Amino acid sequence: MLRKLLKHEFRATGRVMLPMILILLATSVAANLSLRYLMDSRAWFLTMLGGLLLMAFVFAIIGVCVVAFVLMIQRFYKNLLQDEGYVMLTLPVSIHQHIWSKLIVSAAWFALTALAVLLACCITAFDITIIKEILWGLGKIFQELREVQAYYAINGTAILVELIVLAFLSVVSMCLQFYAALAAGHSLPNHKMAWSVVWYFGLQFAFQIIAFSVISGLDHLNFFDWGVFHPDIHLSAMAGIHIGLLLMVFLTVVHGAIFYVITTFFLKKRLNLE
Repeated sequence: MLRKLLKHEFRATGRVMLPMILILLATSVAANLSLRYLMDSRAWFLTMLGGLLLMAFVFAIIGVCVVAFVLMIQRFYKNLLQDEGYVMLTLPVSIHQHIWSKLIVSAAWFALTALAVLLACCITAFDITIIKEILWGLGKIFQELREVQAYYAINGTAILVELIVLAFLSVVSMCLQFYAALAAGHSLPNHKMAWSVVWYFGLQFAFQIIAFSVISGLDHLNFFDWGVFHPDIHLSAMAGIHIGLLLMVFLTVVHGAIFYVITTFFLKKRLNLE
């Protein structure tokens, strides 16, 4: 059933995101032409047109990022907390599947948006005269990679995987912060969106207080003088990077899990659709 929910979510969000991404790529091509030909023109009209195209490209980048963010909140809000919720919550689907369908689709669109912005910037800065330099540089990189020891190659791959996992979990955790606030705010009979805003900032403040208290308590117990934190233990740079990334992954999982529990609790026990 999760597959059907994902299909429905991608179809609903794709109607908005795909045109936005196409507009972004189209404006990047226009911005490239503007930089290459229009901005250096002696005709004031062409110079002004080039400036407007560059401005349109900047607005397109901002727009696609804002739309991806707003759509992430809107889909959860309209699909589960408004009138659609009466239908969606009667389906033979668990609350967990509803939440994960929203999280997976949101993370996918955030990733695609980031790639689209990166591609658009490359298109804007692209100059056909530097193709040889790019190909030569790629050749040098591949040649050096073949000479790299297996140790560094394996660790480099592991670091890349850890970064991808951390990025995915960070996006999921960010989404859950908004989901938790919306679910908590809509457990009340009146002024639900206003209460959702209050819940959002209240949860952020409470989480920061708890995190500061935990760190202070661990420091008071000399926790950071034990294990890998002990000053007499000397770790290699590669091991330090792995430990740091894995620690960040663990903390992100804990952070997201707290908001996930809050979200599921209010959707299951306290949701008020009236």
